[in-house]
Amino acid sequence: ESPLPLREEFMSMHLSTPYQITKMLGELYCNFFYHHYGLKVVKPRFFNSYGPGEVPGQYRNVIPNFIYWAMKGLPLPITGTGEETRDFTYVGDIVDGLLRAGAMESAVGQEFNLASGKETRIIDLAHMINEATGNKAGIRFVQRRKWDTKDRLLASIDRARELIGYNPGTTFEEGLKHTIDWFKENWDKIEEAAKFGPGVSSAVREIVVKVK
Repeated sequence: ESPLPLREEFMSMHLSTPYQITKMLGELYCNFFYHHYGLKVVKPRFFNSYGPGEVPGQYRNVIPNFIYWAMKGLPLPITGTGEETRDFTYVGDIVDGLLRAGAMESAVGQEFNLASGKETRIIDLAHMINEATGNKAGIRFVQRRKWDTKDRLLASIDRARELIGYNPGTTFEEGLKHTIDWFKENWDKIEEAAKFGPGVSSAVREIVVKVK
């Protein structure tokens, strides 16, 4: 396990998913074209981005799935103990960081974390969403996924602050409210999107069928 908060130089070569591997490969390609051809690149690393516009589904993040299930009146499934933490970053702060990175020479050739710099326990996330949506079904614990090996995740944003003046200004409570409000405003479209699969909706379909 890398020490927390996770700094840019702590990059493990023992990755858990093909997704993580493709991210590393992308950075290696960036390094190659930057050093050999002078192509200007920046290498932002996102941490658990969330916000309006992301629909639930098998390959989505925990927040849109939790909100969807809560609004359906279903118990929220927690894989593990619930003590696991993640560094959730609001999409608006991610966009601000990207715009800064694209406009500032100081970012060229650099890797840096775009994160909130704060930890949130998954069990606290579940309780917050249930309370905000009025879901009385609570939570349920399910078997942890084999590839999900990280108990804690917290990023250092010191380098992003130094390079591009990155300063995430959205609290987790504010970001979660914006996201839930978007779900409520677009519920019919989200329900329609959840009918399609398998990549978009199989996880959503599976839990709805099991609970029923």
